[in-house]
Amino acid sequence: MTELQQQCELLRSLHRPGNPLLLPNAWDAATARAVVAAGYPVVATTSWGVAAALGYEDDEGAPGDEMLAAAGRIVRAVDVPVSVDAEAGYRMEPAELVAALHAVGAAGCNLEDSDHSTGGIHDTAVHAEWLAAIRASAAAIDYPLVINARIDVFVPPFLAGAGMEAYRELVPAATDRAKAYLDVGVDCVYPIGPWESDALGQFVSDVQGPVNVTHWPERQSSAELAELGVARVSWAIFLYEDAMARFADDLGTIQG
Repeated sequence: MTELQQQCELLRSLHRPGNPLLLPNAWDAATARAVVAAGYPVVATTSWGVAAALGYEDDEGAPGDEMLAAAGRIVRAVDVPVSVDAEAGYRMEPAELVAALHAVGAAGCNLEDSDHSTGGIHDTAVHAEWLAAIRASAAAIDYPLVINARIDVFVPPFLAGAGMEAYRELVPAATDRAKAYLDVGVDCVYPIGPWESDALGQFVSDVQGPVNVTHWPERQSSAELAELGVARVSWAIFLYEDAMARFADDLGTIQG
C-alpha cells in the first residue's frame, strides 16, 4: 500500500459505532498541527473556517482551487489522515474532483447534497448517482477514499429558526437519503443539524450504517452520542467561532 492508501484505511477503521471518532475541525496548517499535538488521530477540515481564513463565505463562496490548495497545505503540515470538507464538489465532474482530492493527499472527504447554484437540495436519486460516480472514479485509480455523505435536509429549518418539531418531521426523509447514499458505497452519512436523543437514536438504528453527527454545545456529550451508536462526531464551525471570539476579546483587552 502507498502511504495515502494506508491513511485511507486507517481513517475508515476509526469509524466505530459506539466508539466514535472525535473530530475537532481545523481550518489551516497551524490548527491542524494543534489537533495532532493534542493527540487526535485524524484531522478534519471545516469549510466555513477554511473559506473565512481565505476571505470568502462558506457554501462554495470560495473558489474550489483555493479551498483545495488550503487542504493541501493542511495535509502537508501533519502526518495523520486528513478528511477534507469538499462542500458540494465545486461543480467538478466526479473524476476531476477525485483526482484533485488524490493530488492533495486527502484520506477522506465530506460531500454535501446541497445545490449551491439553486439554494436547494439535490434529488436523492440524482445525488446518489453522483456519489456512486465518485466511488467508481476513486476505485478506478485504486484510491480507497473515505466518503462522508452530508445530508442537508435539516439546514433550511435550522436557518429559519424552526423548533424541534420541524426536525422530527424530516427524520424519515433524512433516513431515506442515508440509506440511498450508503447503498452506493459511501462510508458514513452525516445528517447535519441539532438532534434530540430519541430521534437520533432512531435514525442510527434505522440507517444501519456509520453515522456522523455534529457536537452541538449544550446538547449531548460525546459519551451520550457514543451510547446512541454514532461512529463519528464533528465540531464543525464551533472551534473556529470560539477562536475568533477569543481573538476579538483579546483585541478589546489590548485597546483597554
